[in-house]
Amino acid sequence: MQTTQETATESAIWDRLLRSAGQTLSLEAARSLLRLEFPSEDKDRMHELAAKAREGSLTTVEQEAIRSYESVGNLLALMKSKARQRLKIASSSNGPSH
Repeated sequence: MQTTQETATESAIWDRLLRSAGQTLSLEAARSLLRLEFPSEDKDRMHELAAKAREGSLTTVEQEAIRSYESVGNLLALMKSKARQRLKIASSSNGPSH
């Protein structure tokens, strides 16, 4: 079994923090989380930064920006995963929903 010290990545920490939230998350909160998306300006900026990263021409400020987008994106993906798990549990305990 892994200890907390061995799994101190940001993703692992958020996973532990949100693990119980997946069980107590309301259905409406779960649906709201699944509707969260980056605004188009941020998507455009992420594409621009990714292109510059492929070229190897990111400035220090841009490197920090891309790390921030990655961190937020990872957290959003984790939250959406918990929301999908919550809705799946509700769906299987209530039968098929239409």
